[in-house]
Amino acid sequence: METENQTGVGNFILLGFTDDPDLQSLLFGLLLSIYLVTVLGNLLIILATISDSHLHTPMYFFLSNLSLADIGFTSTTVPKALRNIQTQSRVITFAGCISQICFFFVFACQDNLLLAVMAYDRFLAICHPLHYVAIMNPRLCQLMALGSWLISILGPLPDTLTILRLSFCKNREIPHFFCDLPEVLKLACSDTLINNVVLYSVAIILAVFPLIGILLSYSQIFSSILRISSDRGKYKAFSTCGSHLLVVSLFYGTSLGVYFSSVATPSSRMSLMASVMYTMVTPMLNPFIYSLRNRDIKVAMGRVLSRMMPLREKVNARLS
Repeated sequence: METENQTGVGNFILLGFTDDPDLQSLLFGLLLSIYLVTVLGNLLIILATISDSHLHTPMYFFLSNLSLADIGFTSTTVPKALRNIQTQSRVITFAGCISQICFFFVFACQDNLLLAVMAYDRFLAICHPLHYVAIMNPRLCQLMALGSWLISILGPLPDTLTILRLSFCKNREIPHFFCDLPEVLKLACSDTLINNVVLYSVAIILAVFPLIGILLSYSQIFSSILRISSDRGKYKAFSTCGSHLLVVSLFYGTSLGVYFSSVATPSSRMSLMASVMYTMVTPMLNPFIYSLRNRDIKVAMGRVLSRMMPLREKVNARLS
């Protein structure tokens, strides 16, 4: 079988969602809308948590980091997909594909770690309220956030570096809208055993272990909630972690299903739609999930928007 080494100028072809030209404009508008809502919604949460002193707590500090990671997560894949639709080109260079894989894993790992940290924060707040302030002090919160970012940056390097040893066949069509690592490995003509071992090892360390931490935290949380005598107390305790639990269910329910079945099974439309869920829909819904029933966030976001309106009017006045 004829091969083309990755050190050449070889490109990959992203097949995307559909070949139907009539759906391209609709798809472009849908992706652009999702991207803008995701970026603006998460940016609004970041600005709200920074500007409002009432939100300078561990929960909102980690939420602002999660919003930043979600912006980066979506920006890794959607802009390239939009550009491909607009230019009617499906080509992505080898360097671009490697970069996309690297940044995708960085922000995916950051989401995993932050969700685990936030679960631990809720565990302390509900199960050990008297010690919460002393344990979750600002210094520890900053160290946990910094540590999660460092691990997220260093963790995906083995996955990225092992791709450089591979040779790829002439057929470089990726049945996806971004360079999904398992799909890229299927196009290799050389042995991918090492790559698959590294892929699943990193996934276990940076995805499964945080999930286990989340499950352990919530097992203790539910046990503590069940011991509360009043229904109102149970509702109040559960409401503090309901949003986080919903985000965890959306993110892990789709992402783990895709990555642990992609190597063993052929590509399918179901896999593509699941990828859309955790790369686009979940980051877009996070600001709504966290702000819908959170009065503090809604008030802070309203203040940010009210401050932005005079600036917009000044800009429009100068332009006119």
